[in-house]
Amino acid sequence: MYDSDSEYYEGSAVLGTCCNGAGSVHLARYKPKNTFVVIKKFNMDNRTHEEYDLVEQEILMTRQLQHPNILPYLATFVSGHNICVVSPLMGYGSCNDLINEYFQEGLPEIAIAYILRDTLQGLDYIHKRGFIHRAIKASHILISTSGQACLSGMRYACEIVSHGKWQKTIHSFPKSTANNLKWLSPELLQQDLHGYNEKSDTYSLGMTICELANGVVPFCDTSATLMLTEKVRGSAPHILDRSTFPANTMDIEDPAENGETKLVCDKITGDRSASSGSLDTARARLHNMSNRKFSEPFHAITELCLQKNPSDRPTMNQLSAHPFFKQCRKHDETLNEILRCVVPISEKHIHSAGDYLVAISTEQLVDLDLETCQWDF
Repeated sequence: MYDSDSEYYEGSAVLGTCCNGAGSVHLARYKPKNTFVVIKKFNMDNRTHEEYDLVEQEILMTRQLQHPNILPYLATFVSGHNICVVSPLMGYGSCNDLINEYFQEGLPEIAIAYILRDTLQGLDYIHKRGFIHRAIKASHILISTSGQACLSGMRYACEIVSHGKWQKTIHSFPKSTANNLKWLSPELLQQDLHGYNEKSDTYSLGMTICELANGVVPFCDTSATLMLTEKVRGSAPHILDRSTFPANTMDIEDPAENGETKLVCDKITGDRSASSGSLDTARARLHNMSNRKFSEPFHAITELCLQKNPSDRPTMNQLSAHPFFKQCRKHDETLNEILRCVVPISEKHIHSAGDYLVAISTEQLVDLDLETCQWDF
């Protein structure tokens, strides 16, 4: 048990923002156990009712779930206009962080296999508990330094069960989906009378597989309208290797002519009008990607997840038995050994650990005047 009292936490460093800027993320030390934790702080002053609902929903949903592959909330407290949520420190951050800082060309296949195996277990649990996640993507998959993947982002989830009955389809559209559109299934985006079910998460998982393997999510530089059109037409993205790499893509003098590979190029250079040095780097990385070879089961599981018809997609439990995951049992290295090049978050900020002057915000965490929580968590 973790205490809902700021005196037990010692702030050390600001890690970034979350939830479209509605919250800030901080590294802190829980003094009774001398362990690092993460505190998300939401300042609800001047926030819209919708933003308030999303924060409330995330806390309510997360507290209903207890699974090794679902990020838990250890404690929650309110201070003035601020809502503070304590969660375990996932030392390697999100998969999106890993891609941006260490694996711009995409993660190794075996690393993806380990990550997906854990993610599937978490999603299978969520579905059996009667929820659809609706926001599966690399930034919502967190990795611990022990090599365990945990799913977060429950603020966008919805219930499958209504009035005690399991619904075959859902018609509600998730709130604030702007940052999740690229990963959503065609049937969810269409918002028609057919609705959608938990198989929409299978499609999102397929998009996430492409993101993890290619270093960029499909349709990342495509308008929402064109993206929806392509998905409804059944245009399925794929992981990029020598068997799927578009022809004539090594000539990137004009990246705009190279379709899907342009997205990878833009991701690598960070600028469409990149310098010659950046383009040389992009060429080198594109060359590496065009010469690599992913396994046939990897291509197959990606294709399965991205089937246009939801009924053709497997459940999370069925995916767990896919031959793609055999390599996890045969491989000698664990995920944290594969990620040994990654510097854990706590080590990055060890120089400021215990510094009371760098606290959870401009005010010190230890000085927060806690009030009795008015929410029914």
